[in-house]
Amino acid sequence: MTFSAPRSVTALHPLALVSAISLAFSVTPSVQAQDVGMPQVLVTGARFASAPELAPIGATVISADDIRRAGVADVNQAIRKIGGVYGRQSLDSSPDFSLDLRGFGSNGSQNMVVMLDGVRMSDNELSGPVLSTIPIETIERIEIIRGGSSVLYGEGATGGVINIITRRAGTPGTRGSVRAEAGQFSQHDVRASVARTWNGGAFDAAIGNQGTDNYRANNDFRQSAISAGAQWNLGTGKAGVRVDSARAKSRLPGSLTQAQFEANPRQSLTPGDYGSLDTDRVSAYIDQRIGGVELAAELSHRQKTVKAYYAAFDSRLAYDSEQTQFSPRVRHLSQYSGMLNELIGGIDLIRWNRVTASDFSKADASQSSKAIYLRDEIRWSAAHNGRFSLGARHEVFDKDYADPLGFPPVDESSSQSQNAWEAQGSYDLQPGVKLHAKAGQSYRMANADENSYRASTGVLKAQTSKDLELGVTFGGVRSQMSVRAFRHRLDNEIFFDPTIGFGTNANLDPTERRGFEIDGDARLAAGWRISGHLQHVKASFTAGPNAGREMVLVPKNTLSTRLTWAPAGGHSADVGIQWVDSQRYGSDFTNACGARIPAHTTIDARYARTIGPWEFAVSGQNLADKQYYSNAFGCRSGIYPGDGRQIKLSARYDF
Repeated sequence: MTFSAPRSVTALHPLALVSAISLAFSVTPSVQAQDVGMPQVLVTGARFASAPELAPIGATVISADDIRRAGVADVNQAIRKIGGVYGRQSLDSSPDFSLDLRGFGSNGSQNMVVMLDGVRMSDNELSGPVLSTIPIETIERIEIIRGGSSVLYGEGATGGVINIITRRAGTPGTRGSVRAEAGQFSQHDVRASVARTWNGGAFDAAIGNQGTDNYRANNDFRQSAISAGAQWNLGTGKAGVRVDSARAKSRLPGSLTQAQFEANPRQSLTPGDYGSLDTDRVSAYIDQRIGGVELAAELSHRQKTVKAYYAAFDSRLAYDSEQTQFSPRVRHLSQYSGMLNELIGGIDLIRWNRVTASDFSKADASQSSKAIYLRDEIRWSAAHNGRFSLGARHEVFDKDYADPLGFPPVDESSSQSQNAWEAQGSYDLQPGVKLHAKAGQSYRMANADENSYRASTGVLKAQTSKDLELGVTFGGVRSQMSVRAFRHRLDNEIFFDPTIGFGTNANLDPTERRGFEIDGDARLAAGWRISGHLQHVKASFTAGPNAGREMVLVPKNTLSTRLTWAPAGGHSADVGIQWVDSQRYGSDFTNACGARIPAHTTIDARYARTIGPWEFAVSGQNLADKQYYSNAFGCRSGIYPGDGRQIKLSARYDF
């Protein structure tokens, strides 16, 4: 959750500051999944459980085993440390770092879609998805799809998609775990989970409580969460329901100047500021095969209540938001002359609403979106695993916003629509060498917070991006390396522009993200494995008065690497290094600031010993106790320091 402003917002419009606080048919007879060699569930593919040969092209997959070996405590941490996704220190005291795929700076969360079991977690506001409320024990895998993905996932998917999938029914029986962890800064984390599977279905539940005083003053965080789900087999399909609820309280340490950071990075100048976040989610899904057609749908409802207090202004904020999603879709698999064809069509209906009750705003905002998409993929030549797909999407957005306390008072309605398309292909050039290519157009719409504080008289224009990616993958199970070159050319990028007046949200002159990514994973010897992710990205203006200048808060290079040791005998160890290049300060659109956010390197490690059903572990974060920061929204100011060194001890019992 985010209660502090993620950009240089002036007091002229307090709401901008606090809102950040936040059809199937075929020419041949159809085939069942098992008829074409599909296992029950392996990857998500085109929003359906699929076989490896229909996995998303160029995707990174984090398995439950990867999560367990690394000993990560939450989903956000797994995405950063195992998946190599760059993340910035949260502005509040929560563990929900702001994630950024492909260099979109402080708007990384708005250019990336997060899905949980087919349900969109990304909201129509500036705050990012709250991943710390998802019990890590319930995760089956996490798929990271980099690059434009608006055809299947809608607006905001230019940087990519993070698809989180929880466990489904397994072999009959009962399993569970109890885990306790304690560390420096009064940190504690207690969790328990249980799952029961029988021939007709399954049930699972997880509960957790965590807290820490964190590294800085006035930086306490407390959160409790509970999750429960049930699944029923339907012969040729399945259905399920899940309920999640979390309650969190945060102290808000605020930002520092460079001089204050150098004097004492642990200090806080806002000792009286605090906030809270309550979230409740309920979702249901069904997946059913009727003849040669597979039908699936999710229906979900999410409620969120945010409250905050800012002592310096004696100002209180409170808002309630809710989002309802209904996503039915259909898939048809068929074979013709040795080719496998997958045809998918669906609609996404989403309704979001927010009511604000604060000392400075009575803003009510709502948005409804209606989308239809169609995607067809052909796989041919089993020897070379050739694949080609085409897809398109059309989406309509209806927005309403009213604030009688605005400057001036506002009461407006608008309607916008956008189209997306994509073409993808891959081909095994020879055993162990796979080529792939992607091209398309993705889009993003301004959210309610951005439209509430803007430069234009009407709502901000849609941001569009022409996306291109070329890649090659070498190797197999023992060792593998992938190289991807990408380019995103954006028109009307939606961003906070500090050069307009006192700063406002605006559509920028044309911008571009271009660079390359390298993923590697290799078995060095028995029990030893190394993995890593390198991203090089140049984010810059390509036209207008800032043409050629760098975009802000985008490190040109980021590198993460992990070395894992897991010999026989119950021992395991894991060491990770993360290096982040220097970057422009958040207000430095003209590149005139005489300094940059310094590069930094952090090291984390974990050692675990398993004895029967027990696992005991010691872990450490930022072991070199590096003083650094990755969020700074002014020139040598607006700094949010990173966490200092922390050592933790944990014990886990599996049954």
